[in-house]
Amino acid sequence: MIKIIFPLILLFSSSFPNTGSAEDKSVFTLYRTSIVDSSFRIHIATFNAKDGYGYNLENCELAAKLFQNQPYVKTKFWCEIGLYKD
Repeated sequence: MIKIIFPLILLFSSSFPNTGSAEDKSVFTLYRTSIVDSSFRIHIATFNAKDGYGYNLENCELAAKLFQNQPYVKTKFWCEIGLYKD
């Protein structure tokens, strides 16, 4: 478990915030479902590094894949363009 979590911490800590707006098309947000209710969207992380669209998308998708592929994970992880929305 530690071997999986540590790279994720490094991945998230390498992102530098950008002062983009909610309409910024270079920002991606990682969500997951709830174990209790699969229709819930739970915010996990926002990728808004100054390096832009491709960098943020790639990191968000990589994080989603790493979380999803952990043993015994029953929730679903996915990325959406833009800042976190309720």
